Order: sequence, then C-alpha cells, then structure tokens
Amino acid sequence: MRSFRVAVSLFLMAAASSVSGAGPADEIINVEKRWAKAVVAQDFAAIDRFHHDDLIYAHASGIAETKSEYLTKLKTGKQEYTAIEHHETTVRRNGYAAVAHSIVTMKGINEGTPFASRLMMMHTWFKNDGNWQLIAHQTTRM
Repeated sequence: MRSFRVAVSLFLMAAASSVSGAGPADEIINVEKRWAKAVVAQDFAAIDRFHHDDLIYAHASGIAETKSEYLTKLKTGKQEYTAIEHHETTVRRNGYAAVAHSIVTMKGINEGTPFASRLMMMHTWFKNDGNWQLIAHQTTRM
C-alpha cells in the first residue's frame, strides 16, 4: 500500500511540475485550442471576447472581414465550423504580442456548401487587459 501512495505522490508531483513548467508558447497554443473550441461550439460570447475589435479575418477564399462581419456570418449560419483541428503549431512571442503559425484541418459549411480543408493558418494575438485577443487571422490552402 505504501508503494502505491509513493507512486501516486510521484505522479502528482510530475503532473504539477509539467503544468507549472508551461512556457510562453504553451500559453498561446492553449489559447489557440480554446479559440477553436469556441468557434466549433458556436459560443458567440467567447468568440467575441477572443476577437479584438480591430480584427482582420482573412479567409483562404480571399475574403477579408471585420470582427462584426465575421460574427454576423457565424450567427446567421452562413459560416459554420464542425471541426478545427491543429496538427502542428509554431509560436513566436514578444511581450504582449504573439504569432502562431499552424497547420489545421477545418470542416464545416460555407453558404450551404460543405467544406473540409487542410490549411496553413497564421494568427496574430495581442494581450489586452490580461487576455489574449486575436487581431489578425489568415488562412492559405495547402
């Protein structure tokens, strides 16, 4: 029984150290995942918080939208994401700014037409009042 308690204690210490050892890139990767989860779940309040008021949202189709235009497209169902999966992400961070370059798969419906795309995605994040906000989004078809 004692060896079980020791094993559990070692496991908990290792888990705690991995959480506390999270670096700046890990913080942005976590924000990326939370953003994707909010978009797929259609959590419009969270999406609104994630997006900076000066957002430029450029789609792989060549269409660029403001925050208001993008949110309206989501709320009306003209654009719906059923999956956003990050395959790999590289982060560069400098103080209150960060850039995340990812390879992603996005699935959903755009203007009534289903899509499934493998894309390069570039996000520029800005830390505003302690929260990371997306100020620029750009996707490119691969």
